[in-house]
Amino acid sequence: MPPRPPPPNTPPLPPGIKFRAAIEQAKADGLEPASMMLRLTMADVSRLKRDRAIPASEISFADGEMRYLGVKVVEGDVATSALVILQT
Repeated sequence: MPPRPPPPNTPPLPPGIKFRAAIEQAKADGLEPASMMLRLTMADVSRLKRDRAIPASEISFADGEMRYLGVKVVEGDVATSALVILQT
């Protein structure tokens, strides 16, 4: 029996779309953006910065910090990007 072909290579969901849903759900659950942090891989930060589908008003760079939808973005030192809920 011949080996099965590999599954089609589907590109990962853009981080802007993936984390928008997670952030909006957390806000709907009563969390404030200050109680969340996006820990992103360097590649995901790069994709987020270059995503033309994201309005400029949703990403900010102030005081040496990047924020997406009001949530602080921390780049690197992770193998997988994630939305982290901070202890308050």
